[in-house]
Amino acid sequence: MRKVEIMAPVGSFESLQAAIQAGADSVYFGIEQLNMRARSSINFTIEDLKEIKRRCSEQGIKTYLTLNTVLYDHDINLMKSIIHSAKEAEVDAVIAMDQAAIMYAREVGLTVHLSTQINITNVEALKFYAHFADVAVLSRELTLQQVQMICESVEKEQVKGPSGELMRIEVFVHGALCMAVSGKCYLSLHTHNSSANRGACKQNCRRTYEVKDDQGNELLIDNEYIMSPKDLCTVNFLDKIIETGVSVLKIEGRSKGPDYVFATVSAYAAARDAALAGKFTQAMGQELLEKLEKVYNRGFWGGYFLGKELGEWTDSDGSKAKRRREFLGNGIKYFPKIGVGEFKLKTGKLSVGDTIMVTGPTTGIFEMEVKEMRVENEIVQTVERNIPFSMQTPQKVRPSDKIFRIIEVFEIAQS
Repeated sequence: MRKVEIMAPVGSFESLQAAIQAGADSVYFGIEQLNMRARSSINFTIEDLKEIKRRCSEQGIKTYLTLNTVLYDHDINLMKSIIHSAKEAEVDAVIAMDQAAIMYAREVGLTVHLSTQINITNVEALKFYAHFADVAVLSRELTLQQVQMICESVEKEQVKGPSGELMRIEVFVHGALCMAVSGKCYLSLHTHNSSANRGACKQNCRRTYEVKDDQGNELLIDNEYIMSPKDLCTVNFLDKIIETGVSVLKIEGRSKGPDYVFATVSAYAAARDAALAGKFTQAMGQELLEKLEKVYNRGFWGGYFLGKELGEWTDSDGSKAKRRREFLGNGIKYFPKIGVGEFKLKTGKLSVGDTIMVTGPTTGIFEMEVKEMRVENEIVQTVERNIPFSMQTPQKVRPSDKIFRIIEVFEIAQS
């Protein structure tokens, strides 16, 4: 059975642990700046690199550092410092698009993976970049037939990277899409002098728009979100993607929480395993898609893989997830002999029968139904804020953990 890698997005230690728990084969992440999420709060620091590598190495998971923005001259010293730190921490590869970063990573002996920002759409371009990189993410605008043709050409023409192995082909299979080709958008730069190509997108495309002529006449449009595509989701035809010969399935979402990471990695790992074993069915694909609808999404479509000419646009602002999480409080301590965690709510209330999610930098993520709670060893049905309470938990609870109540869509509609 050939190897097909599931690559998970991680922007925090909570998400990293969730990816590990869900069965990711590799993770990708940013540190400091110079990556496509440079202005968000989801980046690790240089000091985090060795801990990331340690946790992943213990589980046999590959680590890939994103360094995939346009670089200016004043960025070069920082780029070199980041690459040196990655090399020292034994990170497995750097994901890059700027030739300066690609060349310097090769100079210090760090494996290079090509970012989707390069927009590779044919095997001749792949041959050129094979001098520098061992893995290439293909453009998101390609169909299944085009992807398969590239994969077949790599094998037929023996296109090899610096490692001497055949180049591995990677494709995005899930997550947010940009209305611009491979994310090369200039709207944010034009309106806010904040370049999307340097990780500082203001997401102009996610807003509503009105269309008017120079006489003030408003034109009728079907959807006010005319530049905001639905999220890519391929889990219900992942077997077809695997049949093209790709080696890496990449999930977008470094700005998402651990619940998103766990759900997406789990779903795609299950679909991948079934496809490789010849057991994937349409029913399974639909079941997994319904599970993915519960975490952050703008609605789903299959991208360009199936030959569609135009994108599909979302019709609302923000997530269309079929459930949401409500922050309640934090863990206090854990009693390992009896498997009981102690918590305190900072807001809201919690009742027996509620479903909760617990996340933390070391804990990762777990969910459970509240079956019994105690306050000062007395059984209670409901607890409110500032009152320490205890309950049995399936995993160890830590003071850094956060507790959330899971609210289903029908509950939101009724409230």
